[in-house]
Amino acid sequence: MKISINDLKNERQWRSSTGYDEKRFRKLLALFEQTYLKLFGKSLPQRQSDGPKKSAINSVDDLLFFTLFSLKSGLTYDLLGLVTGMDGATAKRNQDTGVTILKSMLSDHNFAPVRSFDTVIEFESYFRKYDTLIIDATEQPIQRPGDEHEQKNNYSGKKKGIL
Repeated sequence: MKISINDLKNERQWRSSTGYDEKRFRKLLALFEQTYLKLFGKSLPQRQSDGPKKSAINSVDDLLFFTLFSLKSGLTYDLLGLVTGMDGATAKRNQDTGVTILKSMLSDHNFAPVRSFDTVIEFESYFRKYDTLIIDATEQPIQRPGDEHEQKNNYSGKKKGIL
């Protein structure tokens, strides 16, 4: 990979490229590597030896760094590929793999928030321990009413006025 953790020389570079300082990155890396092995059953180099192509990402360190860098930078996949030495499709595939591992790791260690509930009872029991629940519903889409008067009642005021 064109850019790697070996290029990071100080805490400012660590934080700007990954969102973590080096110490926290290393702690995250240990959990990330365990989860990688759990999901795929073998190490990254072992998996790569099964494939015909040489990969731009050659270690779990590189994969975690690439994943965090891609999430932090917000680059398009083509630009991300250019910066890291791969094509856009490969950058997307590698990011998807890294995000899958991160999600699994965070969920396995109870660091991830619950994002869905199967029943109302499950929802209520989860939030019972909290005094206040804030739901951001400011931009909820609605079916546009056919009646002009009803359209005016539902107008948010953010766009051009309704005549």
